[in-house]
Amino acid sequence: MDPISDLGFFVMVAKYATLARAAQELGVTPSTVSKRLAALEQRLGVRLMNRTTRRISLTAEGEAYLAEGSTLIDELNVLEQTIAGGHAVPRGLLRVHATLGFGRRHIVPAVSRFIRDFPQVEVQLHLSDRPVNLVEDGFDLAIRFGDIPDSRLTTRTIAFNRRLLCASPQYLQRAGEPMRPSDLQSHDCIVIRESDETYGSWHLSAGARTETLKVRGRVSTNDGAAALEWALDGHGILLRSEWEAAAYLRSGRLRQVLTGWTLPAANIVAVYPTRQNLSARTRALVGQLADWFADQRQRSVYIGDRW
Repeated sequence: MDPISDLGFFVMVAKYATLARAAQELGVTPSTVSKRLAALEQRLGVRLMNRTTRRISLTAEGEAYLAEGSTLIDELNVLEQTIAGGHAVPRGLLRVHATLGFGRRHIVPAVSRFIRDFPQVEVQLHLSDRPVNLVEDGFDLAIRFGDIPDSRLTTRTIAFNRRLLCASPQYLQRAGEPMRPSDLQSHDCIVIRESDETYGSWHLSAGARTETLKVRGRVSTNDGAAALEWALDGHGILLRSEWEAAAYLRSGRLRQVLTGWTLPAANIVAVYPTRQNLSARTRALVGQLADWFADQRQRSVYIGDRW
């Protein structure tokens, strides 16, 4: 048997809590995974995993094999990528994570163009609003918003993204338009629940002036698409990403308010682990995403307070 191939197989299986899940990711049957694992243990002469019908767990020998083996695989990847440099043809599996709403609207069409341009790359796109650990969950790349505090990760800004306050013309006709930030406290504001600490807190700036306001309204949600739908239906003022609101601002279904004030940006960033050099396929997708967002921005030029 090939020790390198066996090691890669074991590292892949160890990422998942069941043989069935590992088999699904590898594209084989659970019995195939079980037989290959047994053959590996027989070759090494030790038991690497305890398994039941529901779960697998590593033995002490399995923990050591996984730890040292993961390091060896990383070093091999670095070596191959260093040798190949920027001349490698993008090929192989690329696992990408993005949030649900933004991923469906923007990343799905971008990946569609990417796989046409790079036919030797296979993309697994996972859309979820659940936070993921790139290294532990085995992702090559994630698309996120704003600053990334984890120093173990590398980021590249692929699109600048302001956040705006907007509301439907029907709501503004009924409730009036806020002229200053403090006016927001007398308005219905549609709040997206992201954390208890930031819930309902909006930070606005104009030059050297900054104001932090605690706003409220009759509806709140943890889903940005739902909040946007409520704003379109005239239920209040919404703080939303430029990339999500631009089409509705251009069509007139939403109007921007307090245009002289800015809010903290939420730039769109590509995030990837720093433990190894970028593969050709990851580098190619990141570059094409940057180009794709640049093309999209040209179609929605913002001039002053007009869309």
